[in-house]
Amino acid sequence: LLGLRVKLYIYNKTRTTKTKGIKHWLNTKFGEPPVLLSSVDLNKNSEILKNRLENESYFQAQVTGDTITTDKKGKAAYLVEAGPAYRIKTVSFPRAKDSLTSAIKQQSRRSLLKTGNKYNLDLIKNERLRIDSRLKNKGFYYFAPENILVKIDSTVGNGSHQVDMQVTVKPETADKARRIYTIDSIFVYPNYSLRDTGKHAGSMVDYGWYHVVDPRNTIKPFAFKNTVQLHPGDIYSRRKHNNSINRFINLGPYKFVKNKFVDHDDDSSKLDVYYYLTPYKTKSLQLEVQGRTTSANYMGSQVNLNWKNRNAFKGAEALTVSLFGSTDLQMGGQSNGYNVYQAGIKTALTWPRFISPFDFKSDNAYIPHTNLMLGYSLNQRIKLYTLNSFSGSFGYEWRENARRSHELNLINITYVNPANVSPLYADSVAHSQNPTLAHVIDKQFTFGPSYSYTVTNTAQTYKRNTYFYNGKVDLSANLYGIITGADAKADNIKKLFGQPFDQYIKVENEFRYYHKVSRKSTVAGRLFAGVGIPYGNSTILPYSKQFFIGGSNSLRGFRARSLGPGTYNVADAYANSDFFPDESGDIKLEANIEYRPHLFSIVEGALFIDAGNIWLFRGNEGQPGAVFNHQFLNQLAADVGAGLRFDLTVLVLRLDLGMPIRKPWLPKGQRWVFDQIDFGNNAWRRDNLIFNIAIGYPF
Repeated sequence: LLGLRVKLYIYNKTRTTKTKGIKHWLNTKFGEPPVLLSSVDLNKNSEILKNRLENESYFQAQVTGDTITTDKKGKAAYLVEAGPAYRIKTVSFPRAKDSLTSAIKQQSRRSLLKTGNKYNLDLIKNERLRIDSRLKNKGFYYFAPENILVKIDSTVGNGSHQVDMQVTVKPETADKARRIYTIDSIFVYPNYSLRDTGKHAGSMVDYGWYHVVDPRNTIKPFAFKNTVQLHPGDIYSRRKHNNSINRFINLGPYKFVKNKFVDHDDDSSKLDVYYYLTPYKTKSLQLEVQGRTTSANYMGSQVNLNWKNRNAFKGAEALTVSLFGSTDLQMGGQSNGYNVYQAGIKTALTWPRFISPFDFKSDNAYIPHTNLMLGYSLNQRIKLYTLNSFSGSFGYEWRENARRSHELNLINITYVNPANVSPLYADSVAHSQNPTLAHVIDKQFTFGPSYSYTVTNTAQTYKRNTYFYNGKVDLSANLYGIITGADAKADNIKKLFGQPFDQYIKVENEFRYYHKVSRKSTVAGRLFAGVGIPYGNSTILPYSKQFFIGGSNSLRGFRARSLGPGTYNVADAYANSDFFPDESGDIKLEANIEYRPHLFSIVEGALFIDAGNIWLFRGNEGQPGAVFNHQFLNQLAADVGAGLRFDLTVLVLRLDLGMPIRKPWLPKGQRWVFDQIDFGNNAWRRDNLIFNIAIGYPF
């Protein structure tokens, strides 16, 4: 600390022969003994360095060590004469004599050992692992990397410092390791525990190509048809084996999966497969209590009560029923008691397979799911209005691999019905030219499919550069609206079940990029572009489907939902009002960049810049400047700020302080507001500094 060795100082000042007491505690807890020069083994370290150089192709390396002392300090110095690097001249693989050498010979095309490259021992080890991995998928169950020998001849090349490499199988390799094994019988134990030592063969049930041993009938045998990837007669494959293990875990009801392969004693090169599954408790009840604050001066809390059955109909179906209630109280600023209360119920049923008349098959490590969801929520804004919201969906989600995933909802239904609209709010709607107020309490009826595609490699934390992309298409009443000839602009509004329906196409794209500046510091960026096109039975997107901007996960220098659309400024329009309407749009553009340096311990810092805005697809007289046009770049808002993140392992607590640097509602040429920054002015701070408290990173 500041050039001083504090721990060494404590150690020297608290040295004692006692094994108890404050001195002993300080000495052992906070002290650090000195490293004595006499404990440095120069010869051993020189040999280690020489060995490392030899492993990196410097076969003629020489290393010597010596000590240099100054007063009471000393250091070890090593002189390295590396010599020339040896490079690979030729690489040969064994000639095909049997199934094993033939399989190894086939791996030569993708070998990591390339002519002209430097000799490298780690590369040789990785080549052995690569060959073993390929052989495991070709039936060589008992083969191991240690069975491969790479012979090196460094005497070739007439002094040109080259080596010949010969990949071969060790002569002492056991016969078992040379055989190709096939699968014979497959057994699944769905209710296994450590106390379960019997095989219970008498209660075995055959299903397709595997046998289920389940004396208590805890699950139906067909539930495993998407998880057991190996089949009798198949050549053993480690890939299929690992995929089966992953699928058993992802099935839902099981917390542990134990696997065993047993070969036959009759020397027939066959394996029996056993899967022992330890289940979770079938039913669970979870209570969650949350607290939150928003940049719109709301502080709130929420309680969730979740009941879950992991095996609802004995087919590994997950049934979840969630009850929730929340309050958001307006604090300070425009606080006039317009608090928000919500309550609702959500029921979800998930099948670990496709529920479809068609038989879709996949052989990767991930189980496809079919999802059914029904929900209801009551949203009450005190003194203003109440919204009853009903929702339902049915669709599928599946993964191609670890990076790519899909979600297809064949049908999404949303119905929002306003109730108890107060005279205050109704009067505001009647006397306001801003249609947003009326749009909030419009009836909403949407139905149609949606599709979402995600590709990401952010799980590969060892990479320096990672990315995330999500694209989504959301449709409502497209075909039905066309068939019925719906045309809201011509006042030809059609209904379904007695209700006008919304018709639109909505597309969203989000891209994130992460670059590690150092091991613990990152630069993160995000781009978002979304557009919703209302047509036919609609002239504007339904309120619940519109875009919003501003707040703790968006433009952090602006209050939530207070920005836009376009150059419209809600604060000016409602300067004398008790409340501001949330501003929404049909089009959204947003860009963010953030530098996240590690400061100390669990604390990270953040420096960020945000930019973006929302726009309407079609304009109205009440919101001048709100329509998207060719000048959209000149209508972008921007902010800068700084923050702290506290990584508490189970969650990240985030504090951000942002301020606007570009206000799109100001006249052209005056939208950059750097010259207005005045930290010493209380009024400026109140109107421009936005403090956000949030959980997790913004992106």
